[in-house]
Amino acid sequence: MKFAVKAWSNCKARTGCLQLGNCPTAIDTPALLLSTCKGLPNFISPDLLPSLPSPDSHLLQFSPLHFLEGPSLKTISSIGGLQHLLGLHEYVFAAVARDSVQCLPECNASNKFGASFETTCGRRLIRPVEYVELISSMRPDIWASLADEVPSWVSDKRNKTSVDRTVRWLDECIKLNSTGGAIFGAIVGGNDMEERQRCALEVVKRNVSGYWIGGFGLGESIDERPALLDAVTDVLPEELPRMICGLGLPEEILQGIAAGVDLFDSAYIYHLTLGGFALTFPLNGIAEKRPDTHLNDDASDRTKINLRATLYRKDTSPILEGCNCYACLNHTKAYINHLLNVHEMLAQILLEIHNTHHYLGFFRSIREAIKAGKFQQYHQKFVEGRRNHLALPAAAITHDELIK
Repeated sequence: MKFAVKAWSNCKARTGCLQLGNCPTAIDTPALLLSTCKGLPNFISPDLLPSLPSPDSHLLQFSPLHFLEGPSLKTISSIGGLQHLLGLHEYVFAAVARDSVQCLPECNASNKFGASFETTCGRRLIRPVEYVELISSMRPDIWASLADEVPSWVSDKRNKTSVDRTVRWLDECIKLNSTGGAIFGAIVGGNDMEERQRCALEVVKRNVSGYWIGGFGLGESIDERPALLDAVTDVLPEELPRMICGLGLPEEILQGIAAGVDLFDSAYIYHLTLGGFALTFPLNGIAEKRPDTHLNDDASDRTKINLRATLYRKDTSPILEGCNCYACLNHTKAYINHLLNVHEMLAQILLEIHNTHHYLGFFRSIREAIKAGKFQQYHQKFVEGRRNHLALPAAAITHDELIK
């Protein structure tokens, strides 16, 4: 793995270039890791992956815990690892134990031996040696060490224990590592800035290829998050990449990038698609000034639209004017509304393609703002525009007015 920082904005936001052996083209950061189930995006089959922007869509994140059921580790290893199993030879795979959809950390059941997770096959205690065995069979390009993640409300004693365990498990993972993949040292610490900084300082001492910042999206408020992020990134060396889980909303992504994070997961897209929502926010961060309709039939909040809503039943326009994704070029809101109402899986396929395409475009616009030295302005405009939308009173307008 090779990583280089290319440009800085007038804060800690940065763009970089990530080169991994299997991907023929370098990937620009900040970048989105596409969330998967057993290595494949939930609603996008392998033949549809090329319809997404390349090489931005070539970063796939998975949880090794998904493979507790299915082909044996010996079988996967004999095939040649996950890339050969799935036939996705030009894609980059990043392994993280936590999966914000299916494999959630359960801090009350974790102990000194391993981390506990709620999975589709029940609650499982994963020891470092078992975790590295999973990694060795999958052979990902990047993998995060096992972490004892805790929510924001745990006691100071439990939080300190989670840091001690995470650092100890990192040492075990490094000792057992035989994959050749890039190991990212896990950093935790809950809502305590001193503990987060202590964990980061300990991980920096280890021989790792990057850093995985865990413990976010587990109860902390959006207002206290910047200080927690800065406590970690302030002590991390600039030349290595930083990855994070638990930040999904556009505002949260911007917070992470402002703190100097490079790689983000995309469970947010999955939840949007499952709910029948399509992203529509402006990629330039500047919202249009028009009557607010987000309280009318629960159809929109100016970040996304609810395509299950009845007002789209006869709407013959694409999801988003000007979008060149497969769904927008070939289908209408009315058709997707119909597919959702008859519970046809094609609805989720089209929505996932659009939402992924749009979010990758969001990251591209952020990189452009950083390169132009205007990230802070972009961030401020985006947040202010979003806040102004939510503050506007509801206004009843006709369907024809809505789609103009």
